[in-house]
Amino acid sequence: MNNMPLDKYGIAKRIAQELRDGMYVNLGIGIPTLVANYIPAGISIMIQSENGMLGMGPYPDEKELDPDLINAGKETVTILPGGAFFDSAESFGMIRAGKVDMTVLGAMEVSEKGDIANWKIPGKMVKGMGGAMDLVASARNIIVAMQHTNPKGESKLLPACTLPLTGVRCVKRIVTELAVIDITPDGFLLIEQAPGVSVEEIKSKTLGKLTVSKNIKTMIC
Repeated sequence: MNNMPLDKYGIAKRIAQELRDGMYVNLGIGIPTLVANYIPAGISIMIQSENGMLGMGPYPDEKELDPDLINAGKETVTILPGGAFFDSAESFGMIRAGKVDMTVLGAMEVSEKGDIANWKIPGKMVKGMGGAMDLVASARNIIVAMQHTNPKGESKLLPACTLPLTGVRCVKRIVTELAVIDITPDGFLLIEQAPGVSVEEIKSKTLGKLTVSKNIKTMIC
């Protein structure tokens, strides 16, 4: 175990610990997609992709590459036995009907109240809002996988989001390279810290109200 902040694979491994047998899960583009590579042994989950796949597997190796198997992020993936394909209208029907137990999303900002901004930066071209707004409005459990700060070193965990919102008061948990943080009525609650990362560092990089759990643990990935 390295005594340093996690990399993107460590974040994905930690989030994979949140999975439970029988769940239907949607994984967003970027770090969230990596979670499919770290599903704990002994459990069976169904990963849903909003472009029309159910039963998506991990990233393929060279022998498994199939250009017809593409996730919502236009990446080649695999399909597990029993997987199914359907059109995007039916896929979003599943999402809007509340059939997805958990969604894991990236974010540009999260507020201490659980608001999320992850679809648009004003002034920059955006191809579309994708499925994030439907997912955050409908999934039963929403986990954010992201870096704690932006490329300028500024906190992404804020008192209030400054970017256009994707969803309001919907995020339940955040996993970054530094910490695992829950959203509570009193703001952010620090429940786990990455190996070798101090509480003081996490506080210094969190602009929103942050409370430290009395039972804080070290992240295991």
